[in-house]
Amino acid sequence: MLVIARLGLDPWDVLNQGLARHTGIPIGTWAILVGVGVLVLWIPLRQRPGVGTLANVALIGSTMDLVLWLAPHVHGNDRWIVMFLGVALNGIATGLYIGGMLGPGPRDGLMLGISARGHSIRVVRTSIEATVLLAGWLLGGQVGFGTLAYAIAIGPLVHVLIPFLRVKLVESTE
Repeated sequence: MLVIARLGLDPWDVLNQGLARHTGIPIGTWAILVGVGVLVLWIPLRQRPGVGTLANVALIGSTMDLVLWLAPHVHGNDRWIVMFLGVALNGIATGLYIGGMLGPGPRDGLMLGISARGHSIRVVRTSIEATVLLAGWLLGGQVGFGTLAYAIAIGPLVHVLIPFLRVKLVESTE
């Protein structure tokens, strides 16, 4: 939704777009390739993939390419609505699939692996987003208000939403 709004990409897509501009490989394909690369960073963090991890790697990038091909352009104030909805829905989706114990996506697993060492999810996620944003910007990715809104909001959103949306496993009394 941030790509469609054209008000700035989320930091990971700034990186993916910068890579796409230098290689000609589509942004969604870069989302897949970067996701696989981030999984390597899980090894020292002892993170374990789940079905959500594999679905994230396989489906997010390819879905992005398809939606960007099919979606109509948005104009005027609709761009702002789409941008804010994109940030909010990404926070909710992250809380749902991590809280649903489906396994984090590559980027979220990196966040959880680092935060498990005694750091706040909010701080870790914001730091990761800032680092990726800088790298993507240096590669020529599009930065705008939506980028900054996402980078600032996503850490606090997932910090609150992951525990709020966590599935409570009921233990059997048998």
